[in-house]
Amino acid sequence: MREVASRRPAAGWLDEGTLERLTERLRAGLRRARATGSPALVSVTAVCPRAGDPSALVVASRRTGESWFCLEQPEREGCSLAALGSVRALQGAGPDRFVQVARAWGALTASALADAPDGPPGSGLVAVGGFAFAPDGGGGRSWSGYAPASLLVPELSFARRAGRTWLTANVQVAGDDTLDELLGGVRRRLGELRDEPLPLLDPAPTGRYEVRSPMPPSHYEQAVARAVQMIRGGELQKVVLAREVEVNAPVAHDPAAILGVLREAFPSCYVFAVGRGESTFVAASPELLVRREGQRASTVALAGSARRSADPAVDAHLGEQLLRSEKDREENAIVARRIVRTLRPHAVWVTAAPEPALVRVANIQHLATPIRAQLTSPVGAIELAGMLHPTPAVGGEPSAAAQASIPTLEGLDRGWYTGPVGWTDMLGDGEFCVALRCALLRGRLAHCFSGCGIVRDSEPAAELAETELKLGALLPVLAG
Repeated sequence: MREVASRRPAAGWLDEGTLERLTERLRAGLRRARATGSPALVSVTAVCPRAGDPSALVVASRRTGESWFCLEQPEREGCSLAALGSVRALQGAGPDRFVQVARAWGALTASALADAPDGPPGSGLVAVGGFAFAPDGGGGRSWSGYAPASLLVPELSFARRAGRTWLTANVQVAGDDTLDELLGGVRRRLGELRDEPLPLLDPAPTGRYEVRSPMPPSHYEQAVARAVQMIRGGELQKVVLAREVEVNAPVAHDPAAILGVLREAFPSCYVFAVGRGESTFVAASPELLVRREGQRASTVALAGSARRSADPAVDAHLGEQLLRSEKDREENAIVARRIVRTLRPHAVWVTAAPEPALVRVANIQHLATPIRAQLTSPVGAIELAGMLHPTPAVGGEPSAAAQASIPTLEGLDRGWYTGPVGWTDMLGDGEFCVALRCALLRGRLAHCFSGCGIVRDSEPAAELAETELKLGALLPVLAG
């Protein structure tokens, strides 16, 4: 018996032409699923006139406990990608976790019944999520839901650039589904969408905040001193050491309101929120790990930091000091050399800026060396992220020796802190930033992280002070 699709409108989010395309594609998906005995993935994409703010839309429309994702860089033409739910999970663990996920994504996109990408970056069928810093990172209870490698294919996603938004709806089709059931599920989901602004942060909640370090600051200074000894002894050239600070609030942290504050305060950064279950990982990161657009790859060596000043003359002087600092320039050069060395075997050419430039965000400024490459073959964004991660900006040099030393020196599970967070599409394009200036929110407790690159001339007290400076991006937001 032929199944008949209901003709009810999809709450104005999808036009009739897209609904007809979805209906025919679902029919094809049902035929394939019944013939093969395996689920089929169906996807449609269209311009969405109703979604002005993808992140706000997703935040307002998320169901309790479901996965959600937002990634923005407001100053880059209002670039935004936001996603709801999950129809397929791609996970991996161990040293080859990037390869595992890339292969799973390649197999999925090869068989998907989907529109070819024809909108802004992030439109169409995408997978969103991230990776832990360490091959098996995130094993602690606080990181529950954040596997060492975890990309999700969302139920709905919204990609915006230059004021236009594209909506993508994804459906997993099983052989025992019916067309009306599948279309009804899409309509129900679209009918739940609420286009509301992000909530405001409560400026004066009742109760007290408690800010504490699980390990005393002296532990960090001792770790830095030990790392400097290792560097001067020839075991390492550089190692990045992190510390954790906890914020216990009088009421549950509101990830949606925090996201709103971060994107207003840090419009040049990669502002993201990754919701998994009852927790949310939020950040305003200044660092791009890799952007892949066709045969072009872009990245940046970001290392070397100094504070900002409200006085323009003082601020300019601090920036000039940073540009002239031998210690910071060495730290940046170590990162740039490794990135170039990693990309060269896969590229026709790789070019790095001859001198680092200043990148200024609200509370801190960094040395940054942009790096671009023309790829010799279509290496996907996930594979590129796996090749580059961890750069010496978050790990160290030599990489293997640094990664072996970091857990012992730090004494903490970084989880997704300093790992890649971002997205990829069915062409292999995508963008991953490095999870810096971040916090893991779970109810009233927030775990905040910051770290510094340790080199031969590092001083423990100065490095501790730099971690405090970097924590200044989130602590004022989280601790009132």
